Amino acid sequence: MADPRDIVDIPGLPPGLPPGRATPAGLSGTTSGGTSGGRPWIAVMFKCCSVYQRIYRNRTGVAYEGACPRCGKPVRVRIGSGGTSTRFFEAS
Repeated sequence: MADPRDIVDIPGLPPGLPPGRATPAGLSGTTSGGTSGGRPWIAVMFKCCSVYQRIYRNRTGVAYEGACPRCGKPVRVRIGSGGTSTRFFEAS
């Protein structure tokens, strides 16, 4: 069972859906693991520059935060109880 602190809460995504079944506008995802040396992450494909970047959980543990490595477009994905276990996303 995944750590409940790693479940991502995305506005517009109905709670309790199986991973990869539905996604909010602008994001699409599939399921996979997401730790690197014990530090949780999600994978984001930034469509703005067609580049992939891992986004790591912030220090407070309430969201995954990062930015496009080319243009710097920020992304923040909240962590919540009604979220999804999806780990791979596209940001448009």
